[in-house]
Amino acid sequence: MSSPLVVAQDLAKTFDVSPPWLNRVLEGKPRQLLHAVDGVSFEIERGRTLALVGESGCGKSTVARLLVGLYQPTRGSMQFDGQDAHAAYRSDQAREIRQRIQMIFQDPYASLNPRWTVEAIVGEPLLEHGLITNPAELKQRVGELLASVGLSALDMVKYPHQFSGGQRQRISIARALATAPEFLVCDEPTSALDVSVQAQVLNIMKDLQRQRGLTYLFISHNLAVVRHVSDRVGVMYLGRLVELADKHTLFSQPQHPYTRMLLDAIPKMHQTGRARTPVQGEVPNPLNPPSGCTFHPRCPQASDRCRSERPALRQLGGIQIACHHV
Repeated sequence: MSSPLVVAQDLAKTFDVSPPWLNRVLEGKPRQLLHAVDGVSFEIERGRTLALVGESGCGKSTVARLLVGLYQPTRGSMQFDGQDAHAAYRSDQAREIRQRIQMIFQDPYASLNPRWTVEAIVGEPLLEHGLITNPAELKQRVGELLASVGLSALDMVKYPHQFSGGQRQRISIARALATAPEFLVCDEPTSALDVSVQAQVLNIMKDLQRQRGLTYLFISHNLAVVRHVSDRVGVMYLGRLVELADKHTLFSQPQHPYTRMLLDAIPKMHQTGRARTPVQGEVPNPLNPPSGCTFHPRCPQASDRCRSERPALRQLGGIQIACHHV
C-alpha cells in the first residue's frame, strides 16, 4: 500500500449564525453556533478515490471547501504530501500547493463565468500560475485540455451558454486539470446532470484518473454513482463520519444503522417483491443537535446509552464505525 497523499485529522468547522449584536441585546438571544463539520478524520492514498456520502446538510461540501483552503478549520489539520496544507495556504507556498490541489464544483451553470470564452476560462489557471505566457502556446494547451475531456479545440471561441450541462461540466474538469494537479476535490460534479450525461462525465473522470494517477475526494448523495467511482466510502451524518470502509465491504455488509437505511432505500431490480425500509424521519436541526449519538432519534436500535453518550469512531475488523451497538 502506498503512503497517504491526503490525511485529514479531526477537521472541524463552526459557523457563527447568531443574529446581529443589537438584536441579541434587545431580544435577549444567545449566540448561535453551527457545527457544520465536527471532528472528521480520513486518509486518501495516491491514485485512489474516497467518496463521502450522506443526506443534504451533513457537512460534505464544507469538508470539500476545508480541503481546498476556501475555509479555515476551527479545529484539526490536513496534511498534503507530508506538509500542513492550511499553513501552506497562508504562506508563500500557497500558489504551489493550490497548483497541486484543484476543485470541480457542483453546478456547471454557476461555476463558469458567462462573459468569458472557453479559452479564457480554461486558460486562466495557466496564466494565473505563470505556467504559460505565450498566447500561441496557451491556445494549443487549452485545445489539448478540451480534447482530453471529449470536447473539440474549435469550442475555444464559444461561451458557456452555448453548451449543455454535461459539456459545461467537462469544461470545468478541463479547467481543474490545467495546472496538472495531483488531488481533485469533486463536490457532487454530476448531481445537476441527466443520468445518461452523468455516465459520460464519470467515465471521463475514471479515464483521467488512470492516465494521470489522480487522487479524488468524491462527494455525492447518489450511492449508485459512489459505487461506480470509489475505492473507499465514508458515510457522514450531521457533520461526523459514522462509517468508513472499503467500497465492497460497505455495500455488501453495512454495519451502521444509518448506512443500512441508506442502502435499503435504493430500488433493486432483483428484489422487486421485497419490502424496502425507507429512511425514517428527518435530519435534526443542526443548530440544536440531539444529545449523545445524533442519529438516535431515527435509529431502531437506540438505547439509553445512545441518548447520553456520543460514540467515538473506532476501528473494527477493517472498518471504522461510530456506533455503540456494533
